[in-house]
Amino acid sequence: MISLRALEPEDLDLIYRIENDPEYWRFGASTVPYSRYALRQFIASSQNDLFADGQVRLVIESDGKGVGFADLTSFDAIHLRAEIGLAVLPEHQGKHIGQAAVKCLCDYATKLHLHQIYAVIAVTNEPATRLFRSLAFESSATLKDWLRSDEGYVDAVVWQKCFD
Repeated sequence: MISLRALEPEDLDLIYRIENDPEYWRFGASTVPYSRYALRQFIASSQNDLFADGQVRLVIESDGKGVGFADLTSFDAIHLRAEIGLAVLPEHQGKHIGQAAVKCLCDYATKLHLHQIYAVIAVTNEPATRLFRSLAFESSATLKDWLRSDEGYVDAVVWQKCFD
């Protein structure tokens, strides 16, 4: 059973592990490690409110254990949309945890009255492409040379799900 919950101080080791793993950096905008102090401050200062913080990070729990994060970021209060971020620990990948977490995020987004959520996915990220396709997200745009990789720049696809 998968559930999403708010960050707790006890999640410091999980957030430290994910935020400081260079394998995750290629999917996001950060390429620097974070100190435990900075991450502790992030947890403490977060109101865990999308409207107040402009983002929300939720812990993905499987069998009562934190196995990753599901984020809503880049919140736009005028257009009522937010971008999805997803990170699952390697030892828990391939178990449909990401799919269940995105379903939970969709439910949460509708409770917040968001019009849409979206993800920007590298065309080379086949697992994420399969995931969003399986959940009836629509590919709406290709962004040329959008993401830098070790091999050069790669295109990205915007996957959207509208709720109205």
